[in-house]
Amino acid sequence: MTVNGKTTKEMLIGSVVKNPPVPVSLNDMTVDQVSTFKLLGVQISNDLKWTNHIDAVSAKLASRLYFLRQLKRAEATYSDLLSFYCTVI
Repeated sequence: MTVNGKTTKEMLIGSVVKNPPVPVSLNDMTVDQVSTFKLLGVQISNDLKWTNHIDAVSAKLASRLYFLRQLKRAEATYSDLLSFYCTVI
């Protein structure tokens, strides 16, 4: 298996360490250290809390509900609104 160093991320899980480990490198490239990343649609943070994921899902839902309200103001038919709701939301 070949690992792509450009897309690989490193995340330290747990509390802050006084002596952080040596940076990881693959194929002479340093791997980026991140505090959160998205894996299969789920936002994972280094403290293993759901806050970042809930915020991302809430923001996505709010934008879709706003568009649904705009469709209603534009006097879209009930079947169109229902179709949009079932498809997108």
